[in-house]
Amino acid sequence: MDRLETVEIFVAVAEAGSFIGAARRLGRSPAGMTRAVAALEDRLGIRLFNRTTRAVVLTDAGARYLERARRALTEFSELELSAAGEQQVPRGLLTITAPEMFGRLHILPVVQGFMRDYPEVDVSLLLLNRIVSYIDEGIDLGLRIAHLPDSSLQAILVGHVHRICCASPEYIARHGAPRRLPDLARHAIIATTGVRPVNDRWAFERDGETVSVPVQPRLAVNSVQAALEAAIAGTGIVRLLSYQSALEEAAGTLVRVLEEEPQPPIPIHIVHPAGRHLALKARLFIDRAVGTLREKFSAAS
Repeated sequence: MDRLETVEIFVAVAEAGSFIGAARRLGRSPAGMTRAVAALEDRLGIRLFNRTTRAVVLTDAGARYLERARRALTEFSELELSAAGEQQVPRGLLTITAPEMFGRLHILPVVQGFMRDYPEVDVSLLLLNRIVSYIDEGIDLGLRIAHLPDSSLQAILVGHVHRICCASPEYIARHGAPRRLPDLARHAIIATTGVRPVNDRWAFERDGETVSVPVQPRLAVNSVQAALEAAIAGTGIVRLLSYQSALEEAAGTLVRVLEEEPQPPIPIHIVHPAGRHLALKARLFIDRAVGTLREKFSAAS
């Protein structure tokens, strides 16, 4: 086993957090992975991981070595890709993920323009309202609307959105608009649901603290688009991310309520697995998407 291969194994173990996970990713045996890392530690004269029965954790020296190892692997990959010609002409399959509605409204147009400009690139766009495993599911890059504690992802901030409440002008004319958070308890609520059961409380942030407000869901639906249509029809008040109702607000079919209770911004990131070499097609798409999305979302709306 050559030295570069040993370094690749070390990086895989560090990113997976276990020898078994790294072995599965590289198609090797866990025992072989363990021997390779031990040989690397012997050659360097340092301990790279603290091992437990459940996981392996980088030592301080291991964390420093990981950054250098990633740079070395990236440089080597770029050397190979340059020799193969990919650095001049992007080609192959690019797999991207995004939340369903955001992807349809804001990522698909970028994808279509990108494909026109780079005809040798094919795109698989996965619009999924769930957290994905980028490595296990073979995803090159994605878009996340959330605070990102996960250090396994490299993130590029492109903007912010807010949580808002809105209703149709007709609903407000019939029932009035809530002025304070407790007023929501007497209003018909349209709840958007996923895999979780319907929640009869909405959480708001006020002065850095979370306030839980009781609500009465009149309608629960697992589609944001359906919730929007119900709100437009006057069924009740819906709570969404600001981008989800932007078109309806511009058309006047929905208006915001409780604007005196502004919620903190939620970041929008383009993400890709940390340490993974980005092919030219991925780097070019990221550059285009970052520019486009920052124009739309650089100021929280």
